[in-house]
Amino acid sequence: MYVLGLNAFHADSSAAIFRDGIMIAATEEERFTRVKHWAGFPSQAVRFCLHEAGIGLSDVDHITIGRDPRAKFFHKLSYLLRNPSLVAGAFRRLGNSRDVANLEDLFHEVDPSVPSSAVRSRIRNIEHHRSHLASAFYASPFEEAALLSIDGSGDFTTTMMGVGRGTRIEVIDSVDFPASIGLFYTAFTQFLGFPHYGDEYKVMGLAPYGEPRYVDKVLELVHLKPEGLFGWDARYFVPPSQAGFEYIDHVPSVGNLYASPFLTAFGQPRQKGEALTQYHRDLAASVQRATEQIIFHLLRTVRQRTGLDNVCVAGGVAQNSVANGKMAEATGFKGVYIPSAGHDAGISMGSALYQYHHVLGRPRNPAIRSAYTGIRFGNEEIEVMLRARGIAYRRMEDDELYDAVTNKLLQPGVVGWFQGRAEFGPRALGGRSILADPRNPEAKDLLNLKIKRRESFRPFAPSILREYTGEWFTRTDDVPFMEKVFPIRPEKRAEIPAVTHVDGTGRLQTVDSTVSPRYHALIDAFRRKTGVPILLNTSFNENEPIVNTPQEALDCYLRTRMDMLVLENCVIERGAGDDTSVAEAGPDPKGE
Repeated sequence: MYVLGLNAFHADSSAAIFRDGIMIAATEEERFTRVKHWAGFPSQAVRFCLHEAGIGLSDVDHITIGRDPRAKFFHKLSYLLRNPSLVAGAFRRLGNSRDVANLEDLFHEVDPSVPSSAVRSRIRNIEHHRSHLASAFYASPFEEAALLSIDGSGDFTTTMMGVGRGTRIEVIDSVDFPASIGLFYTAFTQFLGFPHYGDEYKVMGLAPYGEPRYVDKVLELVHLKPEGLFGWDARYFVPPSQAGFEYIDHVPSVGNLYASPFLTAFGQPRQKGEALTQYHRDLAASVQRATEQIIFHLLRTVRQRTGLDNVCVAGGVAQNSVANGKMAEATGFKGVYIPSAGHDAGISMGSALYQYHHVLGRPRNPAIRSAYTGIRFGNEEIEVMLRARGIAYRRMEDDELYDAVTNKLLQPGVVGWFQGRAEFGPRALGGRSILADPRNPEAKDLLNLKIKRRESFRPFAPSILREYTGEWFTRTDDVPFMEKVFPIRPEKRAEIPAVTHVDGTGRLQTVDSTVSPRYHALIDAFRRKTGVPILLNTSFNENEPIVNTPQEALDCYLRTRMDMLVLENCVIERGAGDDTSVAEAGPDPKGE
């Protein structure tokens, strides 16, 4: 049985395909359109998934979309009756709902051999937050678990609690729009001068530079309820439909969510180009700390109501890796599972799994431990591309490759590492990564100067061999998707300054030899030369979506000052003193 899942006409559009409950492929549409957070119909992602499965649209048994316009209909109606000024915005969103309702016509464009009527009978709408819950629970190793989904908003819900047992998910409570921890965090993100959709991670990176002096003041905007949920003081916030939440050419955009009382409480917002002050840093620290307290309040509640020791968490707020790293210790849960695509891209995967397991009752499969579900390329097609573009390269066997790359890192150099399948989710995990020596105290400045050109306060992540985690971090856990921040052991921090944040933590990825054999082998080669089983890992991009193809990787290499590019076994290096282009020598016709 084939189930094709979608996140369509919503930020981080994506597609995922399963055969008998086993994931074959999953990817975000932005990897093809090259537009961050792309929010239209994921036609290229759908074509990719069908190609990877080796089937046509006619072979798909169920098509799921992680959105149900019928969900909480009367709640929506009641809200509009209480807030008539928001009706115009609701009608604008209705156009987006019509796009979702006309999916069969868009599928017909993907595969004209399948009539729209045949597609229509296979489409299933799965509520947004149920899709989030399913993306975490059914991918987890837990037979039963407490469930929590937290994000900005989806299907008029901002938070959902549940319990998963076997193939079933039971929803036990939820919070209605507009009270939202996601929107609460976004409002402060905008106030701190980061206006773009998805900028919340910048506040998380800035927070350790401040002191949480204003936690109580920040929490005055949110009401933690005795029964375990929360509300908020609506006076401080502008509803997204009124603030101007819209999709402009399929790119999500939202106006300022903070209202006048917010400014009275916190002062004037930071303007573009304005320097960050200690007040901004302290406010970021306070918002992060307050958000953690709210998340832990919800987790303690769902633990108490379910009596379970394991929890699965998803939704946009589940991308807060600092909070994720503290969840178990702060709430008493023994196991915490967060999928690689905990954000909205993951609802393609979640909606398909919900249909297969919960609706159809099909048995569970082994846990998903790999995020490598995207596109891949072989050495031969990479060589054809390089030769066509006149690029000098060498093709190496694996052992020679690992030796050459680690030598380049030790110079010190910056290496673009393009291997295997692209990752599903926002993190580069050794498939599409830029690598550097974590021991180099200048590596952060080097990366920002040569490639990333981003805020200096944002940390870079350590990829560590899984078997060495306990020697370098104070907590030992599997963190395959770089989804948690843990404290680095105090005595180790000076050894790896490039991946140690100002508060002594690191957003680690534990690298397993069975999941990432080549990346594991590279890090192990570095360990044998240095004694450090860690590499600095950041996403392979330059203010764009993570590169998807060898051509995009090469283009990024050529327009930046990366020192080496590795495309599978093909290695490209700059000539001595050459910061702008590759060496002029032509390629060896044998690729050697």
